[in-house]
Amino acid sequence: MTLALFDFDGTLTSKDSLGEFLKYSVSREKYIINMLKFTPYFILWQLKLMRNDIAKQKLFKLFYDEIDEEVFKELATKFSLKKIDTIIRKERLEILKNHQANGDRVVIVSASVQCWIQPWCDKNNIELLSTQLEFKNKKFTGRFLTKNCHGIEKENRIRELLHVEDYETVYAYGDSSGDTQMLALADKAILY
Repeated sequence: MTLALFDFDGTLTSKDSLGEFLKYSVSREKYIINMLKFTPYFILWQLKLMRNDIAKQKLFKLFYDEIDEEVFKELATKFSLKKIDTIIRKERLEILKNHQANGDRVVIVSASVQCWIQPWCDKNNIELLSTQLEFKNKKFTGRFLTKNCHGIEKENRIRELLHVEDYETVYAYGDSSGDTQMLALADKAILY
């Protein structure tokens, strides 16, 4: 049996789904204000003085702290089903669909948030490993429930779900250094 692992943002999409979701989910004014507030964290992250996951949690806290879980998930589902197809790279989706047609197990492994990728994956019969947000008492806490599914965490999550060694052939598709460990698991690694 064959396994095909796909990164999402930049690999299957032409734009970052996080950026697109932020713009979709709030007013233009709130988007600009929150991005300005996020600038110091972005600079620290770019200078490698702040980890990726911490910067990302700061961003989510700025945008969605205390948002009602139902409201957020409904917004994420609408975005997923209305907008993701508009940023999907058709030629790369075709590669994924060919794997499915061949009976291969296909899994998307993404640092983006499950809430807005899962409905699209469900629609396309694709398994998903991704970052999950923490909700308590029906409100977003500003934190992640899981580790940010990036870099070594991609490998960890894949190994938790699958026995990679059980597959005759493993393909992995990625586009950035955040995919390095996932690509290293593959017999056939494709870096875009």
